[in-house]
Amino acid sequence: MLYHLHELKHAMTTPMRHQAEWTKAIMENPWNPLSHTQMGRTIAAGAEMMERSTRRFGKPAFDLPETVIDGKKVAVTEKIMAEQPFGRLINFQRDTKRKDPKILLAAPMSGHYATLLCGTVKALLPHHDVYITDWEDAGEVPLSEGKFDLDDFIAYLRHFMSVLGPDTHIIAVCQPTVPVLAAVSLMASDNDPNQPLTMTLMGGPVDTRISKTEVTELAETRDISWFEKSVVCTVPFFRGGSFRKVYPGFLQLGGFMSMNLDKHVGSYMEFYQHLVDGDGESAEMHRKFYDEYLSVMDIPGEFYLQTVETVFQTHALPRRLMKWVDPETKDIKDVHPQDINKTALLTIEGEKDDISARGQTTAAHELCYSIPQNKQFHHFQLGCGHYGIFNGGRWREHIMPTIRKFIRAHDTGKSPVPKKDLKSVPEVTLSRYNRDTHGIAAVRRWLRDNQEQHFKDNED
Repeated sequence: MLYHLHELKHAMTTPMRHQAEWTKAIMENPWNPLSHTQMGRTIAAGAEMMERSTRRFGKPAFDLPETVIDGKKVAVTEKIMAEQPFGRLINFQRDTKRKDPKILLAAPMSGHYATLLCGTVKALLPHHDVYITDWEDAGEVPLSEGKFDLDDFIAYLRHFMSVLGPDTHIIAVCQPTVPVLAAVSLMASDNDPNQPLTMTLMGGPVDTRISKTEVTELAETRDISWFEKSVVCTVPFFRGGSFRKVYPGFLQLGGFMSMNLDKHVGSYMEFYQHLVDGDGESAEMHRKFYDEYLSVMDIPGEFYLQTVETVFQTHALPRRLMKWVDPETKDIKDVHPQDINKTALLTIEGEKDDISARGQTTAAHELCYSIPQNKQFHHFQLGCGHYGIFNGGRWREHIMPTIRKFIRAHDTGKSPVPKKDLKSVPEVTLSRYNRDTHGIAAVRRWLRDNQEQHFKDNED
């Protein structure tokens, strides 16, 4: 019913949206004398605000036709390397003979499209052969394609890594940190020859018991049946995935917006003022960001529910209780991060991350204790929020160079760094992971002991 009400609201505002588009077009027409006055710009600004607040934003394009390598423009084309019903593997092929390290960028399936990582890809392209997981909008996947849950997500990751081969470096942004860690753990347990050389986990909920946020508190204060009844909806009959159970993208977007509502309201007020003042450059920057941010996709209901239960409620991975059901054979396997001993690990956290707070991602190091200490690193970025971990100035100037150095340091040696490249890359120092850093280890042990007792009491 909730999904149908959302669609009804969109249909009912269509006349207002068309009226706003018509008004904006007239008031911005250079042949209209009013377009050159403050009154004309004010009317046009109000019309654009109305149009954008009632519009449905579709999936954006990556729009990365070229990159710059060694000071020269190089053409980039997108190529689909593997395709399955709920996702595909895309390669941003560069028109160059360089043999740079292969990076698999695991995009989150958390409401936004993989294009949210466009800035991430753009920064990596000059120095890496980049691949990305491009997830489908579940609201458009026919019900005949079957279900898609966390086990399937892990299976997709294993398949994509097998397509790329053993000399791959995988980077997980936010939500995929848990399934990526699980996938690599299973590959290590099976002694899979396609285990990645390195694994970078960025701002993800590996162990949400360490530090609380609004996201973790909501998940922990509601049982799974509440989520199933309250936020899982049925896709309307007129969409491609009709009658499929999904967690709608508009609900996830509403949750994200409400966490920083004052910031978003302030941004829209500034946008309105930029339009009135005729500051086209600032207004365009706002459009570019929010065109991407407001573009959302539906998440498969079974994937959403299993993720909430496994990651945020039972904490199965850090409690070493996580199991994986092979979608094809239905075999049940234990997930053992301690089996990873060949893949180097880098964790990245932001000081102001209000979604995956400090310590949640770092927990991966204690789980992966078989990785040699000289292959474990951590980067803590000051003054950085969740989005800033993978996009923006701090990502380009501090985090990306750190990842690049980490990957080069643990690459197979088939792709040495060109000397000319080094001149344009900031010098960074990789920080070895220290279990006593910031006292996180002691806090984690205390939380784990108390949490385990809590689960035992409930089981009894």
